[in-house]
Amino acid sequence: MIGLSRLRLALSRNPDAGFPEGDDRYGYLIVAPLNHEGHIDLPTWRAHRARCTVTRLTPDTQAHAQGWLFHREGAWHIHYGQTSDGPDEHFDHLGDHRLFVGDYLTISSPNGAALVYQIIEQVDA
Repeated sequence: MIGLSRLRLALSRNPDAGFPEGDDRYGYLIVAPLNHEGHIDLPTWRAHRARCTVTRLTPDTQAHAQGWLFHREGAWHIHYGQTSDGPDEHFDHLGDHRLFVGDYLTISSPNGAALVYQIIEQVDA
C-alpha cells in the first residue's frame, strides 16, 4: 500500500509578483499519497481523500486556510469548501510532476495569478 506523505512548500523566487528572493513564510502543507516515482496515486487518493488535506500558510497564523486536495476534470485543485477561506486554487500540471524535495510547483489563484513554490520538506504523514 502507498502511504501518505506530508509536503511543505515554500514560496520560491517570483520577481514579477514582488518576491525576488522568495519568502518561506508563505507556502502550503499538503498531505497526499505518493507512489515510488513521486507522483500522486489517484486510486489511493480516492480511497483516502478525507485525509488528503492542504493548509495554506501565511505569516499571520490566524489567516491559515484549511482545505482538501481535490481532483476534478483531470486536474488537481485545493478545495476550500463553502467557508471564508476562499474559492479553489489549482495546481498547474500537478499530475505530471514528481513531488520530491527540491522540486517546484505552480499554484494558481482563482483570479489567475500563478506563483511558484518549492518543496522544502517531505515526511510520512
